Amino acid sequence: MSRKGSDLRPIVKLRSTAGTGYTYVTKKNRRNDPERLVLRRYDPRVRRHVDFREER
Repeated sequence: MSRKGSDLRPIVKLRSTAGTGYTYVTKKNRRNDPERLVLRRYDPRVRRHVDFREER
């Protein structure tokens, strides 16, 4: 059984820009977001919302 959508929606790690090393794991659609993903999420180690950037 093949996974047809795994090429289009890869799993990516989002690492905090606050330097805490905290990460989120999510999927993204390569067709809609070909460049690196940047999302604003909560970092519990610094107790505030910061930018999380995609790492490869």
